[in-house]
Parts: sequence; C-alpha cells; structure tokens
Amino acid sequence: MNKKNLAVMVSAMMLTAAGFTAQAAESPYKSSENAPVHEEILANGLKVLVVEEHKSPVATFQVWYRVGAVDEQLGRTGLSHLLEHMMFKGTKKFGPKTFSQTVMKNGGNDNAFTSKDYTAYFENFASDRISLSMVLESDRMTNLLLDPKEFASERDVVKEERRMRYEDDPNSSLFEEVSSAAYKAHPYQWPVIGWMDDLSNMTRDDLFNHYKTYYAPNNATVIVVGDVKRDEIMAGVKKYFGDIPKGPEITRTIPEEPEQKGERRVTLRKEAQLPYIAAAYHVPNFKDADSYGLEVLSAILSGGKSSRLYKSLVYEKQIALFAGGDYGMVGRAPGLFYLYAGPMPGVKVEDLEKALYDEMEKLKNEPVADRELQKAKNQIEASFIMSQDSNFYRAMTLGRYEVAGDWRAKDRYIEGVRKVTAEDIQKVAKKYFSSDNRTVGILDPIKPKS
Repeated sequence: MNKKNLAVMVSAMMLTAAGFTAQAAESPYKSSENAPVHEEILANGLKVLVVEEHKSPVATFQVWYRVGAVDEQLGRTGLSHLLEHMMFKGTKKFGPKTFSQTVMKNGGNDNAFTSKDYTAYFENFASDRISLSMVLESDRMTNLLLDPKEFASERDVVKEERRMRYEDDPNSSLFEEVSSAAYKAHPYQWPVIGWMDDLSNMTRDDLFNHYKTYYAPNNATVIVVGDVKRDEIMAGVKKYFGDIPKGPEITRTIPEEPEQKGERRVTLRKEAQLPYIAAAYHVPNFKDADSYGLEVLSAILSGGKSSRLYKSLVYEKQIALFAGGDYGMVGRAPGLFYLYAGPMPGVKVEDLEKALYDEMEKLKNEPVADRELQKAKNQIEASFIMSQDSNFYRAMTLGRYEVAGDWRAKDRYIEGVRKVTAEDIQKVAKKYFSSDNRTVGILDPIKPKS
C-alpha cells in the first residue's frame, strides 16, 4: 500500500471512529508534485522562477545572488558573508532592525545564508502577504545604507562568530586547514566567513564596492514557490524590481585548480580532548557524469548509521567514536569529497586512518552488492523527493542549481542516481580516491594551558 492510500485509509478510520457519517469537505489546497517552473527574464536581467504549489496557503520568496566566497580575493575574504549581515541593517525606507520586525509583524519569518558560491535571502509568508517580500527585497537590492557605525559594529560581531564557530572549535579549524591545503589556486581554499586578519582590515568602502558590483538584478534570481498565481507574481516583480537599473557586467576570472600530483598532509596542534582525522579528495561537480556515482558512493560510505564507515569503524571494530563522509555535488566548480573520523580513546590515529582507507579499497576491489546499491539509491531518492514537499526546499533546490549553472539540471538528478551501477561505483572509487589526490589533516590535541 502506498503512502497516499494509507493516509486516506487512516483519515477515513478517524472520521468513522469520531462518529462522522457525512462526507468530508474537499480541501481547496492540493499538492502538485510536478508543478512546472515558469521562467522569465526582465529587461534589466533579473531572472524570475515561479512554481505554483497550492497544497497550503503559504509561499516562500527567495532572492539568490551569484556571489560568494569564490568571488573574493586574498586580503578581502569574508566580504560576502559580512554583506549578508549588513543587508539587515537598514535602508532609508526601512531603518535598522525594521526589516525582520516588519516580516514578523506580518506573520512571516526570514533569514539568509552565504556559501562559497552564492548569497541568498528569503521570507516565508502566508501567500496573501508575499507582495511584502517584493517591497522589502527590491528596496535593499539597491538602497542599502551601509552606515559606517553599523559596519564597524557588525564586523566585530562576525569576528566573534569566527572565534566561537571556528577558532574555538578544533574540528572546524582542522577542516579549514585541510581545505586551505587542498587548493593551491582556486578560491575555494578560503573559508566563507573569511580569515580573521582580512576581517580586521576590511573597510566600509570594501563592502560598498562589493555590494555595488554584485547586488544587481542581472546577477540575481528571484524564486517564488507556493500558493501563488504566476501572473500576479510576475506583475508584482515587474512593478517593484523592473525599474532597478542593470548593474555592471561582471568579469569573473576564477582560476582553475591544477591537478594534484601527490599527497599533502597538515597537522593542527590545538587544545582538544581527542584527535581527529579528515581526508579530502578532488572530485567533479554535477556537470560531470561521474558525479552521480560519487553521490551514491557517498551514501554507501556515510549514509547514516547503517553505512559502511559507521558500521565497520564504530559498531564492529569499535575504533571510532564517529565516522562519515561528505560530498557537495552541486557547485559552481569541482569540489572536495571528505572522509573523517574521531578515534576511540586509546586508538592510534594512524590505525584509524588506515581503516578509513581500507573501506575505500573495498569499494575499489569488490563490486557493491545489488541490495546495498539499491538501498543507497532509495535513500537518496526518498530524501530528495521528501525535501521537495517543502516550498522552501523546492525553491532552494532551484536556487542552488541555477547559481551553479542551470536550474533544469535538477530534473536529471533522480534519473542520474537511478542509472548508477556497481561498476560505476568501482570506477569512481579507483579514479578519484588515490593517495596522490588526497589531502590529509590530523588534529593533534594539546593540553589546555593552566
């Protein structure tokens, strides 16, 4: 019995048990799993994607800017993230703190996020309030104040955030070291939050120039998903965003990362309770057919507590407190595939490191069983489909693919995963997971200073 039929049966049982005999009124809101994406580009270059999803009277409004840490340079890292903070600090029309207060007063919620590839802003509203997003977002796209006092204050906030989330967190510090060592040329080497010295030396003019360069309609995509009417949304977007001037043409000169031809190793000596190991391999992104094999391989290795790494190293051998992996398939440029683990007290880091590589060698030398392969595919497909039941995550999926290249690529994801074979898993394991393509980081804990 499928989930839909099960839900109908349970609802009928509940009505009967409650003594209702009349037929329940049909809800006016219906889910459309394959709702089409309407795309339109305004004269000023703003791309708009609209998905009508009438399952509940809510909608998400998101603005995605194609700017992130990858668009920065050494000496000016952290600009994109700090600008995200400043976008909530007011315009002439909406003063400091007014933006989020206005959203909350109208029953919505809002936030933003910055990555290596993009900066995105969103509001979730009852669908009859979605025009408020257009007023707010169009205003701060072009009228941000960037008050010098607010800038200085928020820069200190971000510096403190960096101290707490990265410099005072040994594991996060190790990943920064590994990422920095893995890249020699590509700007993926520096953290989204920026290096501390760069934050300290950043000026208000640096941020203003970054804003004027990248925050323009021709470098942005508006995405609306929910209980809306396409024509009404397009009319509103044209009304509020249509007169914003097109920004300067952006020349992107992002260097390609040269092929790694030998293992790199870094050791981080820092106050911590236990050691930690992380290994990173250069791998392609979603534009390469191998990405689907890597996606399934990632699920086999680290897709939950029944995955190979957790089952072998934590349950069976009991040499690790935790073990896992991570692969970011959707990105503007090829990224890294991570393996990581924390040893049990008394276990040598080198023994755990060898055990991590042994699990990868098994994937190279022994075909994955049909049952295990299908389980990994099912996990991936179920996770993706369930995420698309959310207006917010459906819009996020569109945004991530659009910034990375083309939102239509999302429609090839499930099909690509389904086609992966055991031979494909072996192929990508052998092709990318060699010692010459590996950067290893070891956290060597030191005792706290007395």
